[in-house]
Amino acid sequence: MEIVPNHNQTQTSATKPQKSMSPWAIARRKFFKNKLAVISLIYLTAIAVLSLLAPYITTADVTKVNIGDMSLPPSSEHWLGTDTSGRDVFTRLLYGGRVSLLVGVTCTTFILIIGTIIGSVAGYFGGWVDNVLMRFTDFMLNFPFLVFVIVLNAVLFGVISGVWLLIFVISMLGWGGVARLVRSKILSEKENEYILAAISVGGKPYKIIGKHLLPNVLTTVIVQATILFAGMIVAESALSYLGFGVPQEVPSWGNMLSASQQPEVLQNMPWIWMPPALVLILTILSINFIGEGIKDALNPKSFR
Repeated sequence: MEIVPNHNQTQTSATKPQKSMSPWAIARRKFFKNKLAVISLIYLTAIAVLSLLAPYITTADVTKVNIGDMSLPPSSEHWLGTDTSGRDVFTRLLYGGRVSLLVGVTCTTFILIIGTIIGSVAGYFGGWVDNVLMRFTDFMLNFPFLVFVIVLNAVLFGVISGVWLLIFVISMLGWGGVARLVRSKILSEKENEYILAAISVGGKPYKIIGKHLLPNVLTTVIVQATILFAGMIVAESALSYLGFGVPQEVPSWGNMLSASQQPEVLQNMPWIWMPPALVLILTILSINFIGEGIKDALNPKSFR
């Protein structure tokens, strides 16, 4: 007996519409196909978790000076040796990660908030508002960043103490590039028909900016955030290395690297400066690889 295929059923299954994926789902899928970005994300997550769990991983005092244990090489008691003050390098590496990552995340957050607000307001309103805000932005961008951070850090010393002084100074001086970037995106985006329609029906400016313009600029801001994050960690390390960043009694990767200024340490005691140097380099590279992965994932024309 010959079985006749059901052409209607075959046609229905062939023409059945497939469930479409959202742009964010497509971006997430593309990102996790990027092996280098995924490995970098795993590394960065591990460093953050280990730094946060530092009090539970090691019980050594991070600030106590022990003259009897000065400059000891790695051993079973001190996994990465001790520095010139007798402090455990492994302990300072974990606690230093907490400070360096805190500075990077906090400064990046504040810079993005300030820059996005100023750039979106300037781009949306235009005219004299744009001129005033952009001239002020140009004024802030004219200062040499590191030099002005050092000067402002010295002026405000005592008013704001510790790590938060460095965070405040860097955040107040680093938002100019984000503001100009967001402004340029807002200027091109606000000429679209849906924005003109929202304005014509009497939409309030803050609602148009928050609900229509910023969501379409969000991808650019996310990619810029990864670049800023890496830059802020480098800025903290450079300033702390020079002695103008995090106070010396507070461990950070930059403060640990400052010991390499001594020729004897640099030549004969690599366990003091090499661990923070390697962790810092790998962290910066991982952030950059994650940023590249996010940029490729959010680019609809990218098939990488």
